[in-house]
Amino acid sequence: MADVAGGAGRESAERSEAPSTWGSRLKLVGPGLVVAATGVGAGDMVSSLTAGTEYGTVLIWAIILGAVLKFALTEGLGRWYMATKTTILDGWHSMGWWATGYFIVYLALVTFFFGAAAPSASALAADAMFPGLMPFWAWAVLHSMVFGFLICIIGKYGLFEKVMEAFVGIMFITVVGLALFLGPNIGELALGTVVPRIPEGSLPYALAVIGGVGGTFTLVSYTYWVRERGWRRPAWIPMMRTDLGVGYIMTGLFMVAMLVIGTELLFAGGKSISDESGLVALSDPIAERFGAVASWLFLIGFWAAATSSITGAWNGGAYIFGDMIRTIRRVPEEQGEDYLSEKGVWFRGFLVWITFPPMVLFALDEPVWVIITYASLGALFMPFLAITLMWLLNRRVNREYRSGLLSNIILGASVLLFAVLAVREIISQLGG
Repeated sequence: MADVAGGAGRESAERSEAPSTWGSRLKLVGPGLVVAATGVGAGDMVSSLTAGTEYGTVLIWAIILGAVLKFALTEGLGRWYMATKTTILDGWHSMGWWATGYFIVYLALVTFFFGAAAPSASALAADAMFPGLMPFWAWAVLHSMVFGFLICIIGKYGLFEKVMEAFVGIMFITVVGLALFLGPNIGELALGTVVPRIPEGSLPYALAVIGGVGGTFTLVSYTYWVRERGWRRPAWIPMMRTDLGVGYIMTGLFMVAMLVIGTELLFAGGKSISDESGLVALSDPIAERFGAVASWLFLIGFWAAATSSITGAWNGGAYIFGDMIRTIRRVPEEQGEDYLSEKGVWFRGFLVWITFPPMVLFALDEPVWVIITYASLGALFMPFLAITLMWLLNRRVNREYRSGLLSNIILGASVLLFAVLAVREIISQLGG
């Protein structure tokens, strides 16, 4: 993991020369790990665990496919930025006000609900670890204030990245460690990886797993995190791809671990979970089988996954909002430091928006409903992102940076898949 505490000297070195070897690139990995920590939340854990409880490890291929699709989308965002030296918001604005307007409405709605959904998931884990210590709403407010508002409003990017790397470490040690401790069937895992199988009735679970790997609107944040690292020219594209590759490998491993946990603990017994409350309840069979320490490790991993999404989304969303204002005002990106600064009024104004107004939803005492509503809104963004990236990366960049055949195939598959997921999500919510 990269040490980002070196200050101006480190940033200057990064800007001057892009690394040319695998070893030197791996030393600079960082924003990809932030994507991994931000993108895997409580809902993603539920989708992977549920697939494991219903079908064992058969659907491991869906996790791999989901990671590949999200890698392609995020790589497209990074390639657009480095090839054009403008952010994706400039790209959307060049397509017309319809694209900018769509994203403005979407961002306002999704961040309002996410401002309650993410702290609610963290509060579920905290309340399970310390039952009765404080009301649920108080846990949610505490997480929103400390891990969202305070860390992002007082910290530089270097501090933010170190906090996110710490979350990745906690998630990996606890959840992946527990999965290894359970002794998964390596042969079955390998078979599910190389031979995709779709048992009868498993398609909805497979689609949920694919869509749940690696985040929604927070993918756009990656552009700003690499910008803070000084990766702003086409020469940095190979470094960006290495960074994202490491991040999505970590994401995939974490999701596979959840699949294994669901398989080993619930599949054989015919039990299942359906929401975040059930995820917390999973700590009971873990405690019965392996003791309190293993149960606590699982809850800590769940808490870290949920809470890292708070920190990452608060920070990334603030960058997106500041850049949206810059784009609307037609300020060139190279002159937009006031809009993209962590000390700027737009950055801090967004932190106020995502922290305080959503607290009214805590009064509903329906954390699962809030989380499901956020997931439904998220489904509306992914088809939009995939379609616009296909257009921009084939029409609005120099020929050498355009999407090749493989990239276009993956992006095209993303359009179809996420459109299907969006329709399914909306129908399920209307039917519910």
